[in-house]
Amino acid sequence: MTQAAMIRNELPVFSAIRTENIESTLRALLAAHRERLTALLQSNAAGWDSLIVPLEEMQHQLARTWSPISHMNGVVNNDALRAAYNACLPLLTAWQTDLAQNERLFQAYQEILAREAAQLTAAQRKLINNALRDFRLAGVALPEDRKQHFKGLMEQLVSLQAKFDENVMDATNAWSRHVTDPAELSGLPTPILERANLAARARQLEGWYFTLDAPNYQAVLMHAEHEPLRREFYEGWVTRASDQGESAASGWDNSLLMTRILAVRHEIAALVGYPNYAEYSLATKMAGSVAEVRDFLKELARRSQPVARHEYDELIRFAGRDLQAWDVAFHAEQLKRQRFEVSEEALRPYFPLPKVLAGLFAVAGRLYGVRIAERDGVDVYHPDVRYYDILDSDGSVRAGFFVDLYAREKKRSGAWMDDCVGRKRLRDKHSLPVAYLVCNFMPPTGGQPSLLTHSEVVTLFHEFGHGLHHMLTRVDYPSVAGINGVPWDAVELPSQFMENFAWREEVLPLISAHVDSGEPLPQTELRRLLGTRTFHAGMQTVRQLEFALFDLLIHSESDNERMPVTHIMRILDEVRAEVAVVRPPSFNRFPHSFQHIFSGGYAAGYYSYKWAEVLAADAFSAFEESGIFDPQVSQRFLSAILEQGGSRDAMEAFVEFRGRKPRIEPLLKQLGLAA
Repeated sequence: MTQAAMIRNELPVFSAIRTENIESTLRALLAAHRERLTALLQSNAAGWDSLIVPLEEMQHQLARTWSPISHMNGVVNNDALRAAYNACLPLLTAWQTDLAQNERLFQAYQEILAREAAQLTAAQRKLINNALRDFRLAGVALPEDRKQHFKGLMEQLVSLQAKFDENVMDATNAWSRHVTDPAELSGLPTPILERANLAARARQLEGWYFTLDAPNYQAVLMHAEHEPLRREFYEGWVTRASDQGESAASGWDNSLLMTRILAVRHEIAALVGYPNYAEYSLATKMAGSVAEVRDFLKELARRSQPVARHEYDELIRFAGRDLQAWDVAFHAEQLKRQRFEVSEEALRPYFPLPKVLAGLFAVAGRLYGVRIAERDGVDVYHPDVRYYDILDSDGSVRAGFFVDLYAREKKRSGAWMDDCVGRKRLRDKHSLPVAYLVCNFMPPTGGQPSLLTHSEVVTLFHEFGHGLHHMLTRVDYPSVAGINGVPWDAVELPSQFMENFAWREEVLPLISAHVDSGEPLPQTELRRLLGTRTFHAGMQTVRQLEFALFDLLIHSESDNERMPVTHIMRILDEVRAEVAVVRPPSFNRFPHSFQHIFSGGYAAGYYSYKWAEVLAADAFSAFEESGIFDPQVSQRFLSAILEQGGSRDAMEAFVEFRGRKPRIEPLLKQLGLAA
């Protein structure tokens, strides 16, 4: 695909992308950008319109060119695409680092802010101040040799992180189990068995063939009555890309990569004057210091641990024996069924994906006055993918998004939203925001659509909340439009806020209809389902706190530039001793596949989920006070939070909406942890 073809279309033309042209296209674009930057600086054009607008255009163009490549690498991965992707990572990192270390550019931004401050809008000032901060974080003031060292470290880091991801994907894809004895599969839901039988037949095998994707893993852990099968899947999952289990001799062990990633991050932070990577990371977040984050997490642990211990003790009594890690989800599901007389699996037929999507879109329409319609004929990268437009009340297109919701081979596990195109209105050049919405639900089987558990419905609402943050922005400058420029510990606010609607009695009839009869979820079942919301909330909370504290501590070390994996695991064991109620077996290697912090954007930032959960619960309490579809409250949330993107301080935006700073009490009440 040529550079011109990749750029001139509003949406990516996936079918025209040729892996053999990716690197050359990117090199040509970056060379043109470097020439343009040199010309801008030589012209001494230090003004908003003469310098910053052209730079915003260049960065927007680069993002639009790279986005489909990066996205496809995660969802339709293959060897050729992976090689092209990896070849491009150093080029992109070098460009971004050179830009952020350019002293003349740094001085120009300072001059523009000083000279034009009175004429600049709040969004423009926020963009410049963010850029000045990022110049400093990239070492703009360092001597040239140390700048080059910093740049080399950044290039190392992106390559190490990419390899970490690849190892997790390869280890996950390589694991499989072929089962021929139906007794081993007792308790598994019919759709899972049908899918496994189809997979076996596709390989000319008898019985059932299971891969280690999330739908299979979760179903086995929650429903398989055969304990050896649960253990087998559990061990496969928690030893992926490690020195244990089937990954040990595969070349996919992430042990050394974890050590190297942490060492490089520590050195990056030290080069620009930070005692550790955690403090460096917090320079761009709402939280002010590692101590503040640690205190927040430990206070939440203090509130949730007694409840979690009570829940776990009760579960042991219910099971009538001590529990292994692979037993917990199974017996918890049995206890939940007994207590609430409801089963997520039994309710799957009430949540066919087309109905859930229609209801989700209806909720967005009632809240924000938009309409969502599928658009046919859009070029996509896989037959599973669909495309939707978001239209304003006057019928004009405001944004759009791709949905890719089914698990398959060569696709990264998990669920996420990513930006495809950012919003931009500069001079006479406009771009509407476009998002990718990705999940890993069980595909349609037996002539029926994909049937979701309610937990999966909540996941879909969560990711769509991220999407609305990106797509409903009214900010015109790409660097602070949508989720760009939003502190990482605030970026989960719209997503976790949106989850609440999936738990509302007013919303469940909109998203449920039996796949055969079309009847909505009966009131009796609806009330039982709502009753499960706080089930084991204490255990779930301390589990997330375990992840967050572990992440914070391994990135807070200031006297150990090279942390061996034994030390990493020892820190995790210490955190578990402090906060966990379920202690995993010694072979558990959870960190080796912890992509959020080792290859994703949550390094020294996993606490953001709980931090933003406080914001989200408090924000939603305003809707509960006035009615969840109150037009005035939803308009305030739209204008203060979603439309503002990263163009203003996150705390200021929250206070504008809520009328005060956030409080933790709504979250504790929501989780059933209030005193």
